[in-house]
Amino acid sequence: MGPFHGGTDPGPGQPETSDLNTLLLQGEDMIEQLGAAHAKAWGLGTADRWDLDQRTGLITWTFPDKIATAPAQILGSFNAEAESWLWAWANDSVLPEMSRDAWAVHEWGQAHGHRALIEPKVHGDASTAGALVAVAVRITRATGYHKGGTGGAIPIITFGPVTLTSKDGGTRTVTVEIG
Repeated sequence: MGPFHGGTDPGPGQPETSDLNTLLLQGEDMIEQLGAAHAKAWGLGTADRWDLDQRTGLITWTFPDKIATAPAQILGSFNAEAESWLWAWANDSVLPEMSRDAWAVHEWGQAHGHRALIEPKVHGDASTAGALVAVAVRITRATGYHKGGTGGAIPIITFGPVTLTSKDGGTRTVTVEIG
């Protein structure tokens, strides 16, 4: 069972599981489209390195010929070893201003009665975490998505317009909006 199957009927005024399944499918589609659009526009996924500065709220990707920066939010983190997802709002190492999008998902989950969106930690595998992320991307209507790493607690970051600064100092901003 995935994170959205509680085994009970939804209460009065709560959406059916199929409503969440629709959000899940839309979120998965958004992640795919965002990834492709950002990869094509400025090279997301090909940077030499990336960094996140919680004090400034910026994610930075470093390339041989440019630097890309964007305002960022942390949705949460997935730990494959522990088989758990931890929402950013429940993580003491995440500054409050970096978890606004995660709080928006929490509020939506409360309003619609979906436990997996309001519990601080959700037990599950990568598929469960992927489903939570897809729904969160859809709820927040994120315009960028970055999976930060492959081991330990992997942060999932959303981001806004990307400013590209070339080695000669020229800049341009890339904004991706999808369907």
